[in-house]
Amino acid sequence: MMVKTQGIVLRSLNYGDSQMIIDMFTEQLGRLSFITHISNSQKAKVKKMYFQPLHLLDLEFDYRSTKSLQRIKDIRMSCHFTTIPFDSYKLAITLFLSEFLYHSTRDEQVNVPLFHYIDMSMRWLDESHQAFSNFHLVFMMRLSRFIGFFPNLDNYEEGDFFDLRNGCFSKTVAPHHDVISPIEAAKIGLLMRMNYETMHLFKMSRSERNRCTEIILTYYRLHVPNFPELKSLGIMQELFV
Repeated sequence: MMVKTQGIVLRSLNYGDSQMIIDMFTEQLGRLSFITHISNSQKAKVKKMYFQPLHLLDLEFDYRSTKSLQRIKDIRMSCHFTTIPFDSYKLAITLFLSEFLYHSTRDEQVNVPLFHYIDMSMRWLDESHQAFSNFHLVFMMRLSRFIGFFPNLDNYEEGDFFDLRNGCFSKTVAPHHDVISPIEAAKIGLLMRMNYETMHLFKMSRSERNRCTEIILTYYRLHVPNFPELKSLGIMQELFV
């Protein structure tokens, strides 16, 4: 079955001397893996540069449901990033989020709203000229709405703990101890009020931002099977004073 769809690159790996395996999240079919020949020729239709993290692509391929690796027939850039490749901070955020998405969407089937959310977010980051140091926090928290475990923020009262396993506030420490303290729990609502347009108004130190990142990743680790420690986290923790 010939399919034309948009795709978002999550990970690419060299395979042998002239091939690549690419994991993508596609608009029409969800998560798919592709294998393609890479030529050094300037006239080649498929170029290695297309498969940088979170690049937005237009694809055409012959979909075979019995195959673990699909073959690309035609490909082109859907959006040419103009700032991300040349901004070390934006590039580091993109590398981190591509690894994050590779693991958090591993079992996703068709999810068009999720695809559009990622697509819109990356376009926003590329076009942004204001402070974006909280971008990854907003991105990760709001992504949970699309994959089914958005936290329940109702009934919060000062002094509550936040139960990471159940995604809700609690008056007491749960037996499993996957909770955060009342002081940090109070910041959950703050995080959820952020959006891309207003996040520059919420000032955080690097240590506060890193702690929020750790909490969010712990939350995902509890809700996404086999969600690992992210290799790119160390780079993110060094960003932004």
